[in-house]
Amino acid sequence: MDCVFCKIVTGEIPSKKLYEDEKVIAFYDIAPAAPVHFLVIPKVHELTGASDITEENSGIVAHIFAVIARLAREQGIESYRVVTNCGEQAGQTVRHLHFHVLAGGTLGAMA
Repeated sequence: MDCVFCKIVTGEIPSKKLYEDEKVIAFYDIAPAAPVHFLVIPKVHELTGASDITEENSGIVAHIFAVIARLAREQGIESYRVVTNCGEQAGQTVRHLHFHVLAGGTLGAMA
């Protein structure tokens, strides 16, 4: 598989890891768009984006948001933005479900 996020999960590509459990990994973005910018992704590649989420597989999204809330608390972050892009026209460049967490100051308006 030629997915950069899958390669991060396996350690083939190094990352500045923030968190990892059996289901997800969180790591800092290599091109941060805010003072704090990390991603949380499922370890499995089954979901390429938000459009693949169903009632049957949505538990991973709940887990991701629980991890995001935990990481924000641990870092003392009270205000943050969570973003996921779905599809090329929306700015998705990696076809592996992922959530950007941005914080650390006043964030600009959304598109």
